[in-house]
Amino acid sequence: MEKNLVIIPTYNEKENIEQIIDAVFNLTTPFHVLIVDDGSPDGTGALVKSKMAQYPNKLHIIEREGKLGLGTAYIRGFQFGIEHHYDYICEMDADFSHNPKDLERLRDACIQQNKDVAVGSRYVKGGKCVNWPWDRLILSYGASWYVKMITWMPINDPTAGFVCYKRKVLETIDLDKIRFIGYAFQIEMKYAARTLGFQLVEVPITFTDRIIGISKMSKGIVKEAIFGVLSMRWKSFFNSYANEKKEIKQTSVVDV
Repeated sequence: MEKNLVIIPTYNEKENIEQIIDAVFNLTTPFHVLIVDDGSPDGTGALVKSKMAQYPNKLHIIEREGKLGLGTAYIRGFQFGIEHHYDYICEMDADFSHNPKDLERLRDACIQQNKDVAVGSRYVKGGKCVNWPWDRLILSYGASWYVKMITWMPINDPTAGFVCYKRKVLETIDLDKIRFIGYAFQIEMKYAARTLGFQLVEVPITFTDRIIGISKMSKGIVKEAIFGVLSMRWKSFFNSYANEKKEIKQTSVVDV
């Protein structure tokens, strides 16, 4: 049986974390959960550890010191997934903006359509956003159009953060060459996968803006995405994203 992992990065998500964990474990398809917590001062990490006895050997946590960024959190999670030989490795937000039930649809898209990466997309037929203010919706649409123009990727939602990867994709990408830490990270990962010849598919989802907690969006993240795409495209002419040695960097993992 295939092993499935969902990585959920957290920073101050105490209002959502227990409910999102339970929602994943209530799915018909079995998923393990890895929380990568960046030293949340609100006690998110402690809440996760309090639930580990309820889900032994299925719920894991990596605690990091300080807010180190979304991209590095996912890369650390990818390394964990590779080291523990998960077949399908997903990424998802903690705030229920991504519906946990859609994890099964993303994984099934990889299996049934024989794709390497499945992207939960707001901007294909059947996808939509709920509770977003008009200015943020325009910004998101504009960013997606901009990325498609610069990268030539046939992906309608390149900034999407709800994604399922086959393990071989993450083994092939040299994760040390992924340089962005904000939302541009999502673009770079899709770009790297496509550049290396992997097949991507978009699966329509409903994205619901968070009800509880505070958004992590900032001007710095937007700036990184705008200027980072140009830099990424230029540098890709000279550097490959391939992990040529096919070796996975081993780092210590402690499941508390």
